Amino acid sequence: MLINDQAVCIRAIDYSETSQVVTFFARQTGKITAMAKGSKRQRSAFGGPVEQFSCGNIVFSDSGRDKMATLVEFDPQTGLVDSSILSADIFVLNCCLFAGELVNILTEDYDPHPGLFDSLLVLLRNVSRQKVPKAEHDKVLARLILFQLCLLREIGLYPVFESCANCKNPFNTQWQEVYFSYSAGGLICRDCQGAFPDKIGIDRECAKVLANIKLLDSAQERIVRQAENVLVGYITSVLGRPPKMAKYILNL
Repeated sequence: MLINDQAVCIRAIDYSETSQVVTFFARQTGKITAMAKGSKRQRSAFGGPVEQFSCGNIVFSDSGRDKMATLVEFDPQTGLVDSSILSADIFVLNCCLFAGELVNILTEDYDPHPGLFDSLLVLLRNVSRQKVPKAEHDKVLARLILFQLCLLREIGLYPVFESCANCKNPFNTQWQEVYFSYSAGGLICRDCQGAFPDKIGIDRECAKVLANIKLLDSAQERIVRQAENVLVGYITSVLGRPPKMAKYILNL
């Protein structure tokens, strides 16, 4: 059966001298891995090797979930994602690689998430429109945070930011101390923090931003970075290991 869908390539690896194994995140189909036979040949039916983060329409032959699909057609759309801008800035590239890794490890094959697909495409388009000055890398990180929050909501693991995850006391700026617990999956108030050894203290401003993401664009760089640290720590606890690209996001 041939399936037509809009997709983003989140992973591409060489299989042989002429072929690739590619993983797409498709809008209506979800994550699929397919064999792109002959994609590396000079006169490839795909116009050349499939590039990571290329976006466009795909046609693939679905042989069932137990077998790898076969990529039949790929028509990349120009103007959506500029790979030359992504590759020119290592931080921007690492943010995109991190987003792709998270989609790959936190979503199931053939489990569609149209909203998450749209969020990934928005991230890739926004960070590849023009070269981002190093002084504005926090803006790129803010966009990555928005994507991560969308991902966590889509897979049903969105943290509790509106109240204490334990006693349900509503969060507000009058809290004298704010904590985040990975095991509790959200904010923890001062009265409950003793019961959660894994809790970390966070700034109230960081908690405010996480509770109201509309504040993210105007947040200070240190708050944006602290928010990313919270999310990476939470995702690490969900996976039982840190994502491979996380260290490159947090160290830059």
